[in-house]
Amino acid sequence: MTGSTAEIPPAALCRRLIRASERAALATVMRKGGEDGPWPYASLVLVACGHDASPLLLISDLADHTVNLRADPRVSLLYDGTAGLAEPLTGPRVSLQGEAQMTGYEALKARYLRRHPSAGVYAEFVDFHLFRVRPVRAHLVAGFGRIDWVEADDLMYDLTAAPGFSEDEPAAIEALNENHRDLLDLAVGRLSGRRSVGWNAIGLDPEGIDLRRGGASARLDFATPVAALDGAVAMLRRMAGDA
Repeated sequence: MTGSTAEIPPAALCRRLIRASERAALATVMRKGGEDGPWPYASLVLVACGHDASPLLLISDLADHTVNLRADPRVSLLYDGTAGLAEPLTGPRVSLQGEAQMTGYEALKARYLRRHPSAGVYAEFVDFHLFRVRPVRAHLVAGFGRIDWVEADDLMYDLTAAPGFSEDEPAAIEALNENHRDLLDLAVGRLSGRRSVGWNAIGLDPEGIDLRRGGASARLDFATPVAALDGAVAMLRRMAGDA
């Protein structure tokens, strides 16, 4: 995430953390292993998200968490934004509750694989499937005294103002990488302090842009949402200039 979180509304802060995260803890209901009823089961998963910030998981049928959610689709995902803080409990974290549903939408799969290119090795295995989590609510803890429950209607970004993002994203990413490489490097350097060259756009949504350079990743959050590629380029220029 980029920028201070102090004045960001709860729903927007939840989305920032979800969009910036590459991994999360997944909790499912485990029904096997005892006669004393179901038990919670937590595992580490790689995550991406849709343009509205709904979580995406690429998981194997052989994994216990997949067996669990096929029997009971209710899940919880913990997103941790406290890395690098001397006092982790002062940092933001989000516990999202929702229902996991398998999806065959190729645009979402492509979005996941741009975020996790190493997953391409097993993405076509017959036992791996993409799941999209339909959020029900989220619990945000953003430091001492800042605790909020956010319902799904507020949590998810309303794409009606930017209806073409899903279809236009691949072409927009290509245009950014071909025509605005210097701007991407400048923006990452000025906004995140990571002064290096060779950053590539890998994801674009109304609230920001995801980038990768080798094994490193970065997320730049827009000051205000945009509706199209032209708006994203203009926003990056303005934010880099302001910085």
